Amino acid sequence: MPPSALPWIEVAPHAPYFVDDTGANWTPIGQNDAISWPELAPLFRRRDLAAVERHLAWLVDHGVTCLRLMIEYAQVRHRYFERPAGVVVPAMVRLWDDLFALCERAGLRILLTPVDTFWMWLHWRHHPWNTAHGGPLPHPSRLLLCGSTRAAIKARLTFIVERWGGSGALFAWDLWNEIHPGQAENSADCFGEFIADLSGHVRSMERRLYGRSHPQTVSLYGPELWDRPDLPLAEPIFRHPDLDFATIHIYRKGPIDDPVDTVRPALATGRIVRHCLGEITDGRPFLDTEHGPIHRFKDKHKTLPEPFDDEYFRHMSWAHLASGGAGGGMRWPNRHPHVLTAGMRRAQRAMAGFLPLIDWQRFRRTPLTLRVKGYHAFAGGDAEQAIVWLLRRGALQEDGRVVGTPSSGEHRLRLPLPPGRYRVIEWDTITGRELGCAEALAGADGLNWTLRNMPGDRALAIRRCGTA
Repeated sequence: MPPSALPWIEVAPHAPYFVDDTGANWTPIGQNDAISWPELAPLFRRRDLAAVERHLAWLVDHGVTCLRLMIEYAQVRHRYFERPAGVVVPAMVRLWDDLFALCERAGLRILLTPVDTFWMWLHWRHHPWNTAHGGPLPHPSRLLLCGSTRAAIKARLTFIVERWGGSGALFAWDLWNEIHPGQAENSADCFGEFIADLSGHVRSMERRLYGRSHPQTVSLYGPELWDRPDLPLAEPIFRHPDLDFATIHIYRKGPIDDPVDTVRPALATGRIVRHCLGEITDGRPFLDTEHGPIHRFKDKHKTLPEPFDDEYFRHMSWAHLASGGAGGGMRWPNRHPHVLTAGMRRAQRAMAGFLPLIDWQRFRRTPLTLRVKGYHAFAGGDAEQAIVWLLRRGALQEDGRVVGTPSSGEHRLRLPLPPGRYRVIEWDTITGRELGCAEALAGADGLNWTLRNMPGDRALAIRRCGTA
């Protein structure tokens, strides 16, 4: 691959967010996609590269900066990256050559993971790594333990690093999708060693070939943290010394995986993000890299009504950002067809418009506890900046969406900020427009602000602009 014209992404040196190698702020706004889903499917055998290029440009126009993708999506049998084991499929190499080139031109990044562990497990009888097909492993319950399988994983990573690792379109590595005790004979004891081995392999190759390395993480199916408290899951996910940022998949049972309204998913997201931030001890970034109504879609075989799903998506995104996550989280579509709706794309564009209001590489946020009459408050801040997102409480329509009619009266907000002068910008999360900008003076009791004509939700960006 020729030298990348697209700047590489790295962790900000002094804040739990990201920058590119020119020093510009960069935030992951995007979702999960797959090479066999409708919008990227025309890549296969180059059926319609122009359609994919138009789609990627449309995503960028809607504020999308990042797609999470699996190099092999094993739901279908004609997208295996290797067949047989160790022999890379030429059509797949060409597909990924094209996709990286298209993303470079569009200015779009990829969060890349080498293995689709979910469908690999379910369709193991067909997978090329199965010993039945000449592979190294009879059953995926030893994926993390088998030495021959480890060699196969590292060989795949070697090919990917050598072929596409020099591209700025590669945002970061999710070295292993949803690491799970079931992949290690119901144990998590090997997680740290497994991560260290893959991390060191990829990082040493990148530094040798390119003089630097892309950020790394490993994802976890989030409910395992609460369902399996007997296992040491938090240490390798949130604090492994070889990883650069932390991620889980926020599939909270009930309010998120099978929602009945659009408020409880946001509240669950806020609690989970704050819990995860509490597990991180070195200030690394955190972001959700999968969420959505998975139980409703996969098990109940129902697709959420589009107006409801649009609001559910938008509420979870803002709860994630305002609670301290990097970006709005990354939805797994869980819809028919398996794509995000136009309303979700508008929500992404609205959030992208808000992002320049904060200086992310200097934002050392901590969660803030606020009380605003009639609203749930999600907030984070430091001595110079703050983000607040307010979501109406106790006003639901019959279909579970929030009543959006502007409220009468005033809603007072007090932020625990140091004395000084601050600029407060109110933001419409639906239209992506600034609703007002004014300065306010914080005193010994913090910054006091009054909101009027409040709709179902509203975001605020607050930055110091002078001393008292």
